[in-house]
Amino acid sequence: MQTSKKYDLIVIGFGKGGKTLADHVGAKGYQVAVIEKDETMYGGTCINVGCLPTKSLVHRAKVITTAVRFGIDQIDSQKYYRDAISEKDRMTAFLRNKNYHKLADKPNIDVIHGEGSFVDAKNVMITSKDGNSQIIEGRVIVINTGSHARTLNLPGFENNIHLHNSQSILELDKLPNHLGIIGAGYIGLEFSSYFRGFGAEVTVIQSNDNFLPKEDREDAKAVKERLEKLGVKFIFNANTENVETLEGRGNNNLRLNYSQIENGKKSSHALEISELLVAIGRVPATHSLHADKGGVELGTKGEIKVDEGLRTSQKHIFAVGDVKGGPQFTFVSLDDFRIVLPQVLAILEGKDHPKTSSEHNITLRPVFPNTTFIDPPYSRIGLSEDEAKKKYTNVIVKKMPAAGVPKAHVVEETVGFLKVIIDGDTDLVFEAVLFCHESHEMINLFTLAINEKITTSRLSQLIYNHPVMSEALNDLLE
Repeated sequence: MQTSKKYDLIVIGFGKGGKTLADHVGAKGYQVAVIEKDETMYGGTCINVGCLPTKSLVHRAKVITTAVRFGIDQIDSQKYYRDAISEKDRMTAFLRNKNYHKLADKPNIDVIHGEGSFVDAKNVMITSKDGNSQIIEGRVIVINTGSHARTLNLPGFENNIHLHNSQSILELDKLPNHLGIIGAGYIGLEFSSYFRGFGAEVTVIQSNDNFLPKEDREDAKAVKERLEKLGVKFIFNANTENVETLEGRGNNNLRLNYSQIENGKKSSHALEISELLVAIGRVPATHSLHADKGGVELGTKGEIKVDEGLRTSQKHIFAVGDVKGGPQFTFVSLDDFRIVLPQVLAILEGKDHPKTSSEHNITLRPVFPNTTFIDPPYSRIGLSEDEAKKKYTNVIVKKMPAAGVPKAHVVEETVGFLKVIIDGDTDLVFEAVLFCHESHEMINLFTLAINEKITTSRLSQLIYNHPVMSEALNDLLE
């Protein structure tokens, strides 16, 4: 088959890093092709099946829990949930269309529908849904195929309409009577919180006794206790055996069978639920890429192997976003774009590869925060308290309850705490943990403080607006 067209840049996948790169390179007048196999994924995971649709549902769940707390309890939970799903669908469709046209309407950018795979290091085959294919050639190729949910291969799981991953459960238009969730990681906890907020009974099943193992133990305990107070149930050290489909059992569609080891003996248990979410992480989407034909090396988990400049084993091929392994966040994918852009332009302009620097080097990437959107949101940045105490001798811990912040009382959101870990020798922040109202906004103050080396003394002396949650730093850091 002959090459149908030559491009300066080929991007395989329409995710955050790749689409932003395509837009900027196209703006320079270069010919760009963006390949996307799924027309419902323009814009990437975040817009369509990740951050934004889930946060839309988190918001709606918070509205209903707040209404109930204020005595407004005449709410049809099923109708309200269906309305929330409809609004989520409206929002994602709008954003998906906006993202598509942002690229497709550019005269020198082609958005091509189909699955991209390597023919060799320069050529990519695009296979459409109807089986037709074409080959295009690229001077530079960027792999941006993202990740997909891990699955469990157990009896009763295959082709079961009541089993879901983090993507398919977003299409569930009926609120479950009882949702089972396999996996007590950040994704599972977020789903547990908002489904519970909508009024579903929720049980989280974890294969071991680890609960947020990367967090300090007292912080993880506080999160677990909060979720339990909201009504989320946990079962630890549970080895899932299989699921059985129930007939004529009212609201319960499945029986989840699991075993536990108690006092050295195996015991069998069963849990009847309406729907089951498997939330055990995500893996890089490289299975259909034929990376070997392109001379692109994969890691042990199927991720694209990259260097500090996100170059693969081929100097003109890069990888951005989830597909390269590591932290799976939209804002990391956007930063990947910043790292790759100057290198791509250097190749297209016929210049030597720019040496990686603090401006485009993942080993020197600034410290970034993360938030788990439970109720209240849990946000953290930097070293944990345990990590800091292992590496440094003069570690100061400052902590206060959220109830100590006036704004928390104004909005009646007094649950949680604020904690900062400080280097006693430099007065700089090691870590901040905010488990409180508006933590996802406040945490960005600490992102700035850590990366720009702003001392806690300076943070404590700033004049903050009032009444807001961030004014707590006047008291917390004094």
